[in-house]
Amino acid sequence: MSEGEPAPISTYTEAGVDIAAGERAVELMRARVARTRRAEVVDELGGFAGLFRLDVSRYREPLLATATDGVGTKLVIARRLDRHDTVGLDLVAMVVDDLVACGAEPLFLTDYIACGRVVPERISEIVGGVAEGCRRAGCALIGGETAEHPGVLDPDEYDLAGAGTGVVEASDVLGAARVRPGDAVIGMASSGLHSNGFSLVRHVLLQGGGPDLHDRFDELASTQTLGEVLLTPTRIYAPDCLALAAAADVHAFAHITGGGLAANLVRALPPELDAVVDRRTWTPPPVFRFVAERGVPPAEMERAFNMGVGMVAMVAGDDADRALAVLRERRVPAWVLGKVVPGAGAARLVGSHP
Repeated sequence: MSEGEPAPISTYTEAGVDIAAGERAVELMRARVARTRRAEVVDELGGFAGLFRLDVSRYREPLLATATDGVGTKLVIARRLDRHDTVGLDLVAMVVDDLVACGAEPLFLTDYIACGRVVPERISEIVGGVAEGCRRAGCALIGGETAEHPGVLDPDEYDLAGAGTGVVEASDVLGAARVRPGDAVIGMASSGLHSNGFSLVRHVLLQGGGPDLHDRFDELASTQTLGEVLLTPTRIYAPDCLALAAAADVHAFAHITGGGLAANLVRALPPELDAVVDRRTWTPPPVFRFVAERGVPPAEMERAFNMGVGMVAMVAGDDADRALAVLRERRVPAWVLGKVVPGAGAARLVGSHP
């Protein structure tokens, strides 16, 4: 361009950002988000911030709890299958099940999607999953952001994250300080891999010559394809945990995510107590064996995956039967994994899976 010549005119669309597509995505998701509304929500979708009226009269000393998480590289499986309606459920589960671990009721959630190109139908599908997860968890989806990053992300690439807020009475906070010797360690079944360890899953299953995501395998004991099994949404435990805490003498919860059962149990134990867990009390779902047989040793499996236990409750020993009855009534598969004993703040896994 010569001196004095006007600069060529450029638009945001030419730079790769389609504002109209973003606006259409908001319109497509509006009805699904509306179904998550709680009475405390003040504002509507589309404002600069979501407003939530906290009824402090319900509490003597309310504490707000917050958690944030993402779905991780499980999104790669979703993109390969071009199926995006389940990953939002994973996002909600990862956030609200962290909130409920301290006894907090999830109140609201916001989400964030970064993508290489806004495809309104795909964004609506993703947010539809988030909205359905919020509906199941009993919390409101009160805001979010979709950011188009052309030149940074490939056109069909996206990432998904979210943050949630909950509330708990100060005197009802659950955690390691409440755990006592003799407590029963109760496990709640996972729906499968949940949303952890997928970098390892992809490494052993999808690198050159691995099994086809569209195939069915007898070893999975399922009519679903491998891809469908891998995309099984993370179980949302929050409403069940709140019901359990209201009905039984629960001392702590441990959400079993990255690091596996042992590492997450330690987070719910005081330094003078151990949790002894008997592997003989449950059989991990077939997908775990399917992954292990592709070259992952047992110790690494337990370090990367939940191995079939997605949430753990530490319950007073004499209240274990009542706790199991509550979970059974709510159709949450649960059983006694072991017990809390004097120790040094460790999780001891003993025995072998059947």
